[in-house]
Amino acid sequence: MSIIVALIIGGIVGWIGAALTGRHEGILGSIAIGIVGSLIGGVLASLFNGGTHPYLSFSWASVIWSIIGAVILSALLNTVQHRGHHSV
Repeated sequence: MSIIVALIIGGIVGWIGAALTGRHEGILGSIAIGIVGSLIGGVLASLFNGGTHPYLSFSWASVIWSIIGAVILSALLNTVQHRGHHSV
């Protein structure tokens, strides 16, 4: 898969993950969330599937796992940000 296609898919995955958790990211933020979310999703997929499916190639399963990873990352970012904004 070319780097351009990977960045486009990463941006879309990151945007979906951020939108599902109420985050509003720009293009670069969405791409970053999508890329890191894809790594998280790949780790989760190999844990649940016993490492039998190659998640470095494009498949709809890899996109779903990437979205799951992006949602997890966005939720973690929300938690960390909200923890720092507590007023006493």
